[in-house]
Amino acid sequence: MTEPKPKICVIIPTYNNAGTVVGVVTEVLAFGCHVIVIDDGSTDDTYRLLRQMSQITLIHYVKNKGKGYALKKGFLKAAEMGYSHAITIDSDGQHYPSDMPTLIKAINEHPDALIVGNRNLEIENMPGKNTFANRFSNFWFYMQTGQHLADTQCGYRAYPLKHLVGVNILSNRYEAELMLLVLSAWDGIKLFSVHVNVYYPPKGERVTHFRPIMDFVRISILNTILCIGAIVYGWPKKILGGSRE
Repeated sequence: MTEPKPKICVIIPTYNNAGTVVGVVTEVLAFGCHVIVIDDGSTDDTYRLLRQMSQITLIHYVKNKGKGYALKKGFLKAAEMGYSHAITIDSDGQHYPSDMPTLIKAINEHPDALIVGNRNLEIENMPGKNTFANRFSNFWFYMQTGQHLADTQCGYRAYPLKHLVGVNILSNRYEAELMLLVLSAWDGIKLFSVHVNVYYPPKGERVTHFRPIMDFVRISILNTILCIGAIVYGWPKKILGGSRE
């Protein structure tokens, strides 16, 4: 029996990105995918601008709750609307919507896999803390899953919604995306990397909500929990089970 063609939407979480979000959404819409935008309690003009875009599904709440919470809302809405896959892209302009065909092609070739963008971390203006955070995260991801992944921090991804695990227990914050990778690996979901381009503006023009100290502490605590989980659950399941593909 032929598998049905993947039904793909795009999820864009945003927080105070009034200067870039409309451009990102407009470019994504050009590829024919429905767009779900989650306004994570923005205090600038983000919500006002998005309300004028009638062709999107807009989720809004007043208090900022974090990227993990926004992703949860987006995944649940996408599944409710009948989509089989969701591509996630950041709203700050660092990801190129022109890379969408690469992810769509990967979805069609690997419908049961979680597709993860792989950025060039040596490009101009790449913040040093981002490179360190990615290497730190890659190391612990390998320790927790036994798998090598070149870029565990990239938010440009494609998720198979029917295989998405752990959504209800996700952290509400930045570290949720790492947790999704680890839980998916433990569940036997194949992780597949594709090259994506990335743009980082000069330091004075950059908008970031990354909090170096607090987010590093949160990620360290999560990695401790995941290492314990790997010992009692992840590694035993890996030894006894296998991949979905």
